[in-house]
Amino acid sequence: MVHSDLMTKYVLSNPNGVTLLGGGKVSATTLDHALRHAPHLVAADGAAATALELGHMPEAVIGDFDSLPNRIRDKMPPEILHHIPEQDSTDFEKCLSRVDSALILGVGFMGARIDHELSVYNTLVRYPEKHCIIVGDIDICVHAPRSLRIELEIGTRVSLFPLMPVTGISKGLLWPIDNIVFGPAGRIGTSNEASAETVEMTFHGDGMLLILPRRALPNLLNALNWQ
Repeated sequence: MVHSDLMTKYVLSNPNGVTLLGGGKVSATTLDHALRHAPHLVAADGAAATALELGHMPEAVIGDFDSLPNRIRDKMPPEILHHIPEQDSTDFEKCLSRVDSALILGVGFMGARIDHELSVYNTLVRYPEKHCIIVGDIDICVHAPRSLRIELEIGTRVSLFPLMPVTGISKGLLWPIDNIVFGPAGRIGTSNEASAETVEMTFHGDGMLLILPRRALPNLLNALNWQ
């Protein structure tokens, strides 16, 4: 039996942090790191198999179940299986739109199929109200808030990638972003770096992705104050 959740807005609502597990390659270290900050696990479709392999039973499995084998489904309580059969959204969007939390960490969404990864970033920008950070083995990525003040080690890589036209101003970056019009088919801001221990950025609109090294996750969480 699979619970059909077409009419329910939220499958899981928990203020203490939710980790979304995707179907890409993920190490046990990265997943455990995310669960320390966001301890409630939700698997996107076939990622339920990864959860079990790494010793975790998810609190919910959400997706169209096209990649969820019966042998994995049968190992799980039917009440945690939330089948969303529509094909107009990705499994990541199905999960993000049905999870409510002060902090959502997405693991297993970087470094696999590039089309899947790009769709994740597209979804981040379309759901600016969601407090979601994508966590990989090397990098983290977040839809940048309109204003951010973050403490970083000098020399830390700070990459900006726009998915919509956007402008901003900054302090503490080696190459300031003032008076630059960013756009996905125009000027981008990758491979910048912190030139001071405090970096301040203000964006005049939505659509900018901020990419930092994975080691900067605690710094970003402190700056965002989502926990």
